[in-house]
Amino acid sequence: MHQIEPYYNWRELYIASEDHLSPFFEREYSEFEFIDKIYNHFIHPQWDNFGSQTLFIKILYVDYNEGFTIIEMIGEWNDLLYNDIMLLKRNIIEQMQMQGISRFILIGENILNFHFSDDCYYEEWFEEVSENDGWIALVNFREHVLEDLQSNNIDSFFLLGGKLNEVNWRTMSPDQLFETVNGQVARRLQT
Repeated sequence: MHQIEPYYNWRELYIASEDHLSPFFEREYSEFEFIDKIYNHFIHPQWDNFGSQTLFIKILYVDYNEGFTIIEMIGEWNDLLYNDIMLLKRNIIEQMQMQGISRFILIGENILNFHFSDDCYYEEWFEEVSENDGWIALVNFREHVLEDLQSNNIDSFFLLGGKLNEVNWRTMSPDQLFETVNGQVARRLQT
């Protein structure tokens, strides 16, 4: 796991540690010192710790004018033991919402498992973004993780599956990815 780096090809467009509105503003990173672990496995030091023991993120891009962000995730999303959704919501999402972000693209190809507890933070997040014509889209999550979300009815708070699980996002610019996801959102809302 220590070799899996967050996507870095958009760094010339956005760096969270240089964005004074970012929850990670002025964070310093090491290329050589591995501190964070998911269970017994060290992860690359470029991932951001937001308080979870098993889930880490990287804010890849934020467009404050358009009100969207792209966040890559790694690890185990564990609400049952660590209440990861509460930590994500309180420590990251709410700060971004205060800056006008209402459309969230979560990239989950490195999410290994999902463990459910309850849906109150999901419902809160969904209601808040819905008030501002926003949404939360899950892109490229593993099939078994999507099944766990669906079996616990968490999928009602996200846009997920279908073409959102086949997006070749690394070949796109952030704006192209946003347009692709936003187009899928619009099609789903029309049906």
